[in-house]
Parts: sequence; structure tokens; C-alpha cells
Amino acid sequence: MTTSTDEPRSDAPTEAAPTEAALAETALAEYAAWRNARLAAVASATGNLSLVETRWLPAGADPAAEFATATAAAPATVTVTALRRSNLDTGEPEHGLRFWDAASPAIAAFSTISAFPYDPDWVVEATFTPVAGDRTVPFEHIRDNGGSRELVVPGDITFSRDGVDYSLSAFDDDGTLLLVFGDATNRRDDDTATYSAGRFLFVPRSDGAGFGDAGPVTLDFNRAFVPPCGFSVQYNCPMPPAQNRFAGPIEAGERTVVFDGGFDIYAL
Repeated sequence: MTTSTDEPRSDAPTEAAPTEAALAETALAEYAAWRNARLAAVASATGNLSLVETRWLPAGADPAAEFATATAAAPATVTVTALRRSNLDTGEPEHGLRFWDAASPAIAAFSTISAFPYDPDWVVEATFTPVAGDRTVPFEHIRDNGGSRELVVPGDITFSRDGVDYSLSAFDDDGTLLLVFGDATNRRDDDTATYSAGRFLFVPRSDGAGFGDAGPVTLDFNRAFVPPCGFSVQYNCPMPPAQNRFAGPIEAGERTVVFDGGFDIYAL
């Protein structure tokens, strides 16, 4: 009589589950790797610190021709890319160019991004619930003089913490939910202050599913990051809508961009 090899043997060794200490060590190592990757990315040749100009083209201009001309005239350290947006009043497409300088003054003066110590208590499990159709939420942008742009919000992110129920709106950023949020640290003026306009956080599905399915998501606020407009005045970042503003402090994630020698992006 033979025994199927598919059946487990009672004497077969079993793999021990990772201990709580091992899981904590892994989480801390992954966070350190994320921090190092962020610091390298923002100072790269086309990172947030390298954006030195956003040039919107006049109506009727040929975007392809303007791009070719700008690329041919650009110094060796400069990369030119094209971008597009909708006019706030008419909804018509507007075309522009961005100039990224690997030798920008901001990169030269960059020191680090200050951050809170890693805190596992700020890894929050939440639920994503999709909504039917393309629901939009108005997001005010930092350089639109009070105007707002309608961004598609594919569902709601809900969770409870300290007896408070939250329902947040995150929009689709190239296939990943992007949460724009504010909290009490934005209003501080001490060494625990964060970027005043709010912070960003990518929200991955815990189960790898897409926006069309309800399911778990993870809000790891340790990975909250300073938005691009904290590195260059050439960005036009969305600001947190009312439902994404926390009354209390979220003391996790990145805080502010630190420059050497008193460098100030607003003084350029």
C-alpha cells in the first residue's frame, strides 16, 4: 500500500511563524529602505528638487514644435518634458513644458527630509469601498488662487481610531490611490511641524485587488511624504479636502524639507 506524497507527514518539520520581534525588525528595515529611496529620488536628475520651470504654452501653439525647440536649446543638465491640464474656466486642454535641471540650486542646497521616528501604531488597516461611476471631488490646488479641480475618487476609505470614524477621499494616481491629507502638525511652529499645506500618502490594496472591488487597504502613515510643491514652487499640488483633515496630530512620516545655508525655494 502506498501513501500519497500530497498528504502531510506527521513527522515533517514545520516552518516556525515569525516572532513579533522579527516582524518589527523587518518593518523597520523596510521603512529605512523607503527613506533612503525617497532621499535619492527627490535629488535625482528629474526628481522634485530639479524642477526649475513650468512653462504654459499660449493658445494655438504647436506643443510638439515647442517641445522640440526647447529640447534642442536646453543645457546638457536640463531635461524637458511635456505636460497637459484642463483650463479651470473652460475645461479646454492646456499644454506646457517642464524643465528639470540636474544641477539646480535646490539640489545643491538639499540636506535631508526631516521625519518622525518610525511608529508601528500608525500603520492603520482600513476598508476601501468603490462607488458606482466616476464620482469626482473638488480639490483646491495650491497655485490656482482658490480655484478647484475635479478629481475622480473611485471609492471611500473608512476606518475607526480612538473612537472616531473616518471616511477619506483618495484619487487615482496612475493606478494607485493617493491620499492628500492634513492634520494638526501642519499648524505647528516647532520641531514637530510638518509641511503646512498637508502631506501625501499612497494607499496600497492589502490584497492586491483593483479599484473596482471592495477590500482592505493599508494606511502606513510612516510613509506619508512631503508633496512635490514642498521642493519646488513650479508644482501645483492638490490640497486636502475637508473630509481628509484630521483634527489631531499624525506624528508619523516625513515632516519638512531641510536645506543648507538658509536656502529658500520661495526666494528664487
